Order: sequence, then C-alpha cells, then structure tokens
Amino acid sequence: MPQKIAFLASRTPVAQTARAALIGRYGNVEPEEADVIVTLGGDGFMLHTLHATQDLPAPVYGMNRGTIGFLMNTYVETNLRERLAAAEAAVIHPLSMKATHTDGRVSHSLALNEVALLRQGPQAAKLQITVDGRLRMQELVCDGALVATPAGSTAYNYSAHGPILPIGADVLALTAMAAFRPRRWRGALLPKTALVRFDVMEPEKRPVMADADGTSYRDVASVEIRSEPSISHTILFDPGHGLEERLISEQFS
Repeated sequence: MPQKIAFLASRTPVAQTARAALIGRYGNVEPEEADVIVTLGGDGFMLHTLHATQDLPAPVYGMNRGTIGFLMNTYVETNLRERLAAAEAAVIHPLSMKATHTDGRVSHSLALNEVALLRQGPQAAKLQITVDGRLRMQELVCDGALVATPAGSTAYNYSAHGPILPIGADVLALTAMAAFRPRRWRGALLPKTALVRFDVMEPEKRPVMADADGTSYRDVASVEIRSEPSISHTILFDPGHGLEERLISEQFS
C-alpha cells in the first residue's frame, strides 16, 4: 500500500481546497520522494502533471476537480490509501513532434493526446502528407489535421469525427478537421511505428501552427510526428473504471 503521497493541484479554488484537505488527512511529500502522485484538477492539469513528472518513477492518480475528467477518478477524501492500493494501471506513450518553422528554427515537443496542425489565419491550410517516406496525399485543404494516440482519441480527435481507439491498439489516428478537398476524406489509421510528416504548402499565404497538447508553435513549414516508446507514463484508475473501459463506454454514450 503506497505510503508516501505527493498532492498536486491546479490553481482553481476547488482544487486547492481539496489539496489542503487531503494533505491534512494523509500528509504530503515532494513528487521526487513519492510512491504515488495524486493530481487534483481536470484533464488539462493531468496532462500538465504527466509532462512535468515524466522522469519520475511514481505513477499518477487523478481525482476530478475540473470539468470533464476523462483521465480522472471521482473525488472522495476517505479511504484514499485503499483506493490507491487497489487501482488499475494503464501505461501510455507520448508522441514526439519535430516542427520546422518557416524561418528555419526547429521546435521539439511531446504530446500525450495529439499533435495538431491548425490554420493560423482566415484561409484554409494546404497540407501534404507523407507516411514513412511515402507520399500519401498530395494536397489536403482543411482547417487542420491531427495525429492522436489511443489515450487521446476521445479528445480533439473525437470532436473532429475521428475514431476512438482501444488503449492497447498499436495504431495512431490521423484525422482531418473540416476537410474541403478531398471533401469526404476523414483520415486514416496508421501503425504505431509510423513516421508522419506534414508539409505546409504556401506557408506565407496560408500560415499554419502546430499544437502539442495545448502548447502552440506558430509559422511551421513542416512537422514530423511519431510515437515515442522510450517514454512511459503510468496512470492509475479505480477498479472497473480503467482507461480501456472508459474508451469503450464513450462509444456507447
């Protein structure tokens, strides 16, 4: 049963109040010393916590003090140590992104949900798509396109009418947003090992930005995306409410 818990909370009053109550009941250590990290907030803060603690061995257990809370468990103050001891673990891997800007700068980032390319101005983006060095789409005219992990497939990807992927699926979802040409193209399922490259056509006239889990990089000329198996994140869920069950349930709601 985990003994040392680090409590992290978003800046919202409800999350800070919950953190104070839990520390008063269970104590608190720094994340580097913890057996488990408990994060209090919404899905955005969970993603922030996972990125911030990716070099630490402790798994992360979230309790919802935000809005949707897809990655979170129900907030209850009592019996926390017992819940942690019984929790189910889900291991996820992020995407790595390499973005080359129009001025030649190169930016790198990691994303647990998705990497998205989005039009930066009033005109639609024109994107060329290459997968593992093979040109797959000469011209996609759209508001944007994204590559999503199974864990992130119910987020931006799903709202763009992309598929929900089982957590254990060795695939990535490539989904278009408001595709104008080809008008009916909704995307593709790709092997998890695929290297996806987007090249921005007419970047001066039709500027595009890349977004990795909410962190934006403006004026990109090309973006390369691939799964990063060398980095693992362990998320804990209450029994019967694990990530795989949530992904299945979401498809019937």
